[in-house]
Order: sequence, then C-alpha cells, then structure tokens
Amino acid sequence: MSKELIIITGAGGGIGKAIAIAFSKKNYSLLLIDRSGRAASLGLPDSISARVDVADPGLFNTAVRDAEARFGPADAIVNNAGVMLLGQLDTQNPSEWQKMLDVNVMGVLNGIRSVLPGMISRKKGTIINISSIAGRKTFPNHAAYCATKFGVHALTENLREEVAKHAIRCMTIAPGVVETGLLGHTTSNEIKDAYSKWKTTMPSVLKPEDVANAVVFAYEQPQHVCIRELVIGPTGQEP
Repeated sequence: MSKELIIITGAGGGIGKAIAIAFSKKNYSLLLIDRSGRAASLGLPDSISARVDVADPGLFNTAVRDAEARFGPADAIVNNAGVMLLGQLDTQNPSEWQKMLDVNVMGVLNGIRSVLPGMISRKKGTIINISSIAGRKTFPNHAAYCATKFGVHALTENLREEVAKHAIRCMTIAPGVVETGLLGHTTSNEIKDAYSKWKTTMPSVLKPEDVANAVVFAYEQPQHVCIRELVIGPTGQEP
C-alpha cells in the first residue's frame, strides 16, 4: 500500500530524479513535476508525471489538484527545480537574472502556495526547499544566482515562523557541489571551464543520491521534529 503523497519539482533529472527514486523505494505516492517531461520515463509506481513550468502558478496548481484527487492530500512538497546561470553582473544578460528569479524564487513560492492552504487546514505537512550553499555564502560569478538562493533561505525561515503554530514543518536543504547537469545552464564557456577546473581540486563531489538521502532523512523525522536547515557538502569542499 502506498504512503502519503509527495510532490517533487525538477524531477526529470539530477537531484530531483534521485529524490523521486528514493521516495518511491519507500512506497510513497508521487507527483513528479518537470518542465521537460523526462520524469515520465522513470516509470515509478504510484506516480503521476506532469509537464509543468514551475513559474506558471495555474498549471502548477492544476497538477497538484489532479494528484490529490488520485492519491489524497499532499503531505510534503520538495521544491527542487532550479537553474544556475553564472555570470558577471556588468556583462550578464538580464534575461538570465529573470529566468533564475522565475524558477528559483517564483517557482518555490508557487509550489508553497499550491499546498499551504490544505496543510494549514489539516494542521500537518512538510515543505522542503532545495537551496544551495550559495544561499549562505557568495562565490565568484554567482551574484544573481546567490541572490535567488539567499532568497530561498529567507522565505523558508520566514514561512516557518508563520506556520509553526499550524504544526507545518519548513526545511531548507543546502547542498554544496553536486555532480549534476546544473552547470550546463551557464552560457559562458569561460566561466564553465573555470568552475569545472575548481571541481577537480576536490577529491570527490556529492552525488545526487547523497542529497536525496538527506531529504528523505529530514522528512521521515517525527512530525514534531523540524530540521530547519541542513547543509551538505563534499568533505573536500573548503568554501
């Protein structure tokens, strides 16, 4: 018998895919939201795949309502979808700033809004926002990206203060360097090459499964336990 419904955004690859597989192995029902449509190819049991841009609140809300009609109310959402477009502020195309704001901030807000009223009425629920260590400290060429991830940290903590009285948990998971395709979003080859070279200075980096295990661990704590923030990075990452 499947367990509660978990919503995962950016589920088509990387960390989102690993999170989906990890929860599926534990028999949770899943709504897999992915702009590319790749999540459908995972073929996970008790799951619905929805091709949705998280920046579109209407489509996001419709996907959640459809999943809840089938599996029951969402017990958790993992707002994982994100883009990383690194660049210098004096030369970067402002359209890249807007894209990061739309996905990394508005996408998280849209996800929260899609489940929060129901969680408040039930006095139960968990909101997990995947941020980054770049939401806690700055890095070269990361100014706009850091702005979005610092925003995720702030909105999660502010929301936690608002909904703690409703017994809703709000958690931030902040990974360091993870082996995913996230860097491929950046359009500057020079910046990508420098970032890739920096990664080689570490003995190893995180795998998506490492982050997924942290997410499942945090969620499966008793409901009265809220891991407010979990920072996870490769042991060899200095900053």
